[in-house]
Amino acid sequence: MLNDIYNKRIIELAGNIPRLGRLADPDASATAHSKLCGSTVKVDLRMDGDVVTDFAHDVKACALGQASSSIMARHVVGSHANELRALRETVRKMLKENGPPPDGKWADIALLEPVRDYKARHASTMLTFDAVVDAIGQIESKVTQPASAQG
Repeated sequence: MLNDIYNKRIIELAGNIPRLGRLADPDASATAHSKLCGSTVKVDLRMDGDVVTDFAHDVKACALGQASSSIMARHVVGSHANELRALRETVRKMLKENGPPPDGKWADIALLEPVRDYKARHASTMLTFDAVVDAIGQIESKVTQPASAQG
């Protein structure tokens, strides 16, 4: 039943999303959109080297997209690029391949584990992870380009 995925803790996370809004001068911005449900998450990221130093997001999503965005916003600052890439892959495997949920500071993502049984909800749950990894890639590509190519 859908009641399994919209439990009390998911609703609490969805109703209390930190770091809402946009950054004035982000190093990169990325948008992830689910065509299936219409949910959209826009993230702004600042990084120093491979460490996230600031984050903001605009979340127009269902409760699952809001809950995953809420978890992201609580722990993304101070996280490393490779950690966030691995996190996206872990969450994808959790949903699509019955993989285990992440642990440590990302353990709350286990609350989203019941979503694996509802394929139509996977995309909205993944939005924040996809957008953050996209923004990281943008920042890294700017760093690796020669100064003359950056404009």
